[in-house]
Amino acid sequence: MERSDWRTVLLVTTWQISASICYYTIFAATPFFRTAFGLSRFSVGVVVTALTLGYAVFLLPLGALTDRFGERTTLTLGLLGLATGALLVAGAPSYALLLAAVFVLGSLYGTAIPGTNKAVFDNIDPGRRNLAMGIKQVGVTGGSGISALLVTGLAGALFWQAGFLVAAAVGLLVAVAFYRLYASDGEGDEPGYPDFRKLLSNRAYRSLIVAGLFLGAALFTTTGYTVLYVEESVGASVAFGGVVLALVQLFGSVGRVLTGWLSDTLPGEPRVRIGSLLIAQSIGSAVMFVVVASTTSERGAAVAFSVLGFFVLGYTGVYYSVMATLVRADEMGGATAGGQLALTSGALVAPPAFGYLADTVGYRTSWLFLAAVVTIAAGFLVQVVRTEPTVTNPAAAGESD
Repeated sequence: MERSDWRTVLLVTTWQISASICYYTIFAATPFFRTAFGLSRFSVGVVVTALTLGYAVFLLPLGALTDRFGERTTLTLGLLGLATGALLVAGAPSYALLLAAVFVLGSLYGTAIPGTNKAVFDNIDPGRRNLAMGIKQVGVTGGSGISALLVTGLAGALFWQAGFLVAAAVGLLVAVAFYRLYASDGEGDEPGYPDFRKLLSNRAYRSLIVAGLFLGAALFTTTGYTVLYVEESVGASVAFGGVVLALVQLFGSVGRVLTGWLSDTLPGEPRVRIGSLLIAQSIGSAVMFVVVASTTSERGAAVAFSVLGFFVLGYTGVYYSVMATLVRADEMGGATAGGQLALTSGALVAPPAFGYLADTVGYRTSWLFLAAVVTIAAGFLVQVVRTEPTVTNPAAAGESD
């Protein structure tokens, strides 16, 4: 990549890390919410649902605004809002107000994927876009890993809200720096709102977002219950659970970069080769959910969750790379908002269902439930690979013009 490409990737990845630190504090703090507000496992799942509901409700509007006004404006305002949301969560005096604060935090995270994806596809050379996407997506797992260590570490040294305060401060600083350093978007482009009806007429795109419902259910439930499971079922400390969650994110980052590189370098038609990678990651996730269901030791949990992270958190860059083979570059803001809405919608139901199964039957059944979920996703991804898209976009998928 050229120097200007690397500068864009660095700025967007830094933004994504900061945004994810704010957003994923909720997942790392689930044990503290349970203690501070006297919650059941089901109620913890409702907290995660409130977060993802806010995200889901605002994804399409914020994706449309990103296409209309450009990523510089929406990403800056979004990160300022995320920092504010983290402060609201830290100051919530009751469970009801915690849910409201978490909803606000989730809603502002809706600027992340449409804005950062648009930045990559607007500014990066076609032959390196999938690698750039993988690196940018490391910002999600990197920020989540940092938040896990931040929240669990500072809670032991200070108080459980301390990590949220630090996350908010980081978000405010990076928002100001991003606005000053990021170049103006799309000079000469004619701004407009995306045509969601046209996108949904694309059969391959529809299959991909249905698969996203199940993939998102698995991803967000895994991050939401890792710390709690390691503490309650394995018998480790919350701090060790935070380390395990950080390992999940670290190996998820490795998966995103590796599959992004493979998406650019493997031979074959882009939709087929990238879609096949996503199918392989889904099947690998199913296998590792079965393995996690049998873990009983700290070392076993650390290893099993790390490998699980490689698959279940490592797919998102490839998910959007597949999407780029199905839609035009000027539709990426709206298309990725729709795709992310699918991922997030899956997470509205799955965490409470996982928690309910853990309360009534046990964690083993909960993890096997997620194994079935990603297996269903793999079936829809096969349809994506086999279905010729209505509109193809080989340049966005990494083909030379």
